[in-house]
Amino acid sequence: MTAPTLVPSTDQVSLRVGRRGWVALAVLMLPVLLVSIDNTVLNFALPAISESLTPSGTAMLWMIDIYPLVLAGLLVSMGSLGDRLGRRKLLLIGSAGFGLISIAAAFAPSIELLIAARAALGFFGAMLMPSTLSLVRSIFRDRNQRRLAIAIWASGFAAGSALGPIVGGILLEHLWWGSVFLLAVPVLLPLFVLAPFLVPESRDPSPGRLDVASILLSLVTMLPVVYGIKHMATEGPDVVGFAAIALGLLAGVLFVRRQTRLETPMLDMALFRQAAFSGAVVINLLSVTAFVGGLFFVSQHLQLVLGLSPMNAGFALVPGLITMILAGLLIVPVAARVRPSIVVPLALVVSAVGYAAIGLRGGAVDAAGIAICFVLLGLGIGAAETVSNELILANAPVDKAGAASAVSETAYELGAVLGTATLGTILTASYRNSVVLPETLTAEQQSAAAETLGGAVHVARELPADAASALLESARHAFDSGVGLTAWLGCGLILAAAVVALVSLRRVR
Repeated sequence: MTAPTLVPSTDQVSLRVGRRGWVALAVLMLPVLLVSIDNTVLNFALPAISESLTPSGTAMLWMIDIYPLVLAGLLVSMGSLGDRLGRRKLLLIGSAGFGLISIAAAFAPSIELLIAARAALGFFGAMLMPSTLSLVRSIFRDRNQRRLAIAIWASGFAAGSALGPIVGGILLEHLWWGSVFLLAVPVLLPLFVLAPFLVPESRDPSPGRLDVASILLSLVTMLPVVYGIKHMATEGPDVVGFAAIALGLLAGVLFVRRQTRLETPMLDMALFRQAAFSGAVVINLLSVTAFVGGLFFVSQHLQLVLGLSPMNAGFALVPGLITMILAGLLIVPVAARVRPSIVVPLALVVSAVGYAAIGLRGGAVDAAGIAICFVLLGLGIGAAETVSNELILANAPVDKAGAASAVSETAYELGAVLGTATLGTILTASYRNSVVLPETLTAEQQSAAAETLGGAVHVARELPADAASALLESARHAFDSGVGLTAWLGCGLILAAAVVALVSLRRVR
């Protein structure tokens, strides 16, 4: 397969690509849209899943977290594998597996099997994301074209997030919750047809051997740390939580030492000595943690507290998601002229204002207020993510694009895990501690209503009108009691990302 056409300049061969490169980018947007649609649709399907499968609060969080957890644990390994085997080849393998497992998830009869399917989706999803971003890096060699291509790539997440609630809302109002997983099939079919003809293959010319020990250490670094955070957020600080985090940190130290001693490491640690690279990774991690944690409680607040249908709840967030798309695209000419140490912090402060507005109102926010706050959140994060992703790739060699892309995606997915593992768990714990249950409930009803707001809504449908009204009022008040605290935590995370940008990007032009 030939590479994208290069246009010659007067004095040298230009790095700019022609129409073929941009068509290849359009094909690479398909798996990006798929993953973002899948994440957004799932958030809006939570009430339906909660009522249908009646999971515990812990099981609900694991159902959400297991996908990005497995994904984050394998991204670096899969990015390195793509550098070796071929990034397009790995993309097609991951797409096939993702499509088949999505069908299985759609028909999962229990929460346990749904969690297992989500874990398998994480495995194949880890093949998709590093491949797309690294292929963008290898196709677009010109810095200005690459900045625009990455802005379009990043806007795919927001576009999918905007499309997901609308399409998913229509499905959830007319079909069962499993239908949202079937969206993967029509998105992946064009990829199989077009990618072999339009997307050029690329790989590291000197990849070295595949290091199984490094793969295992990367997994042992991620899994215990996230488990420990989840455990302590639910059960409080104890020996189990601290031991899990300590195990993960120890594995992380061993992973770093091994990479520095290998002749051809799975992940080149020299990348992190560049302030722009490491700073951009931390900015992604903190901002995505805040964004995903916010989406976790906003989607439930709109449906279960304000009583909106899934489709109307999705429409309430669409202005913010469209703003995120536009911010990512419009920041491109600005970023070419203004230092990142100015652009990124200012953008993140705008997002922090959105979170602060929710924190000041606590749970007393209507749909219009949520929509306005989400516009501010999307405006800042959309602009900041485009600049930080471009900095990550710009500071990595072309032949290591897969590993560098995997680091960027790992920060994104780890942020998604931490968003629900920390903010989501704090919100769930606040609900459990605040909800007051009627004494007339059976033991099974008390267990379901005490775990999640969705469980309380399900139980209320089985009660007489007076008891149902009392339960719903208590459950909704208990849920919103944690919204204010969660919003302030999200605001703090975004401000921390702004400080990191000020410090780490100050020398970047």
